[in-house]
Amino acid sequence: MARPKLQFWFEFASTYSYLSVMRIDTLAADAGVEVEWHPFWLGPIFKAQGWDSSPFNLYPVKGAYMWRDMERLCAARGLPFKRPDPFPQNSVLAARTALLALKHPEGPAFCRAVYAGEFGEGRSIDDPTFLGQLLSSCGLPSALVEEANSDAGKQGLRDSVAEAMRLGIFGAPSFIFEGELFWGDDRLEMTLTRAAA
Repeated sequence: MARPKLQFWFEFASTYSYLSVMRIDTLAADAGVEVEWHPFWLGPIFKAQGWDSSPFNLYPVKGAYMWRDMERLCAARGLPFKRPDPFPQNSVLAARTALLALKHPEGPAFCRAVYAGEFGEGRSIDDPTFLGQLLSSCGLPSALVEEANSDAGKQGLRDSVAEAMRLGIFGAPSFIFEGELFWGDDRLEMTLTRAAA
C-alpha cells in the first residue's frame, strides 16, 4: 500500500524551518508518511502582505522572543545555533539550487546542509561557492548552482512561489495534507498524526 504523502514547504531564511528540516525525515519515517520537499521564497508573499522584511525585524519584541526561543529549542534538541548576519539571509539562490537538488535522492541532505551552515555556523547561503561545496559534500554535482541561475532555474522558483500562494501559504515551515494547511514547526507532529491516521 502507498504511504500517505505530506507536503513540506520551507524557506531557507526561516529560523523555525531549520528546526523542522532537521527532524522531519525521522519523524515521518516513524509515522509511515512520505515527505514531498518544497523549497520556496517568502519575499513575494511577504510583499503581498505589505511587508518589506521578516516580521521578526518589523516587530522587534517578536524578534527578540524568536531568537531566545530558537536558543532554547536548539539546545533542547541538540542542534547547534548561531544567529546569521544579516537576517534574513538572501535565500533565492539556495532555493533555486534546492529545487534542482531535490530531483535527486540526495536532495534532502543538501537542504539540511544549507540549514546547518546558515543557522548552525552562521554562514552566508547566497555564496555560490559555499553552495557548491555543500552539493559536492552530499554527492551532488556542484554545477547545479550554475544551473540554478539559468532561465529554467529562475522559473522553477517563480513556479514554486506561485504554487505556495495558490495553496494559501503565508509563512514557513508549512505542511499540507489532503489540502489542509498546518503552519509552524510546532504543528509538525499534529500533521504527521493526521497523515498517519
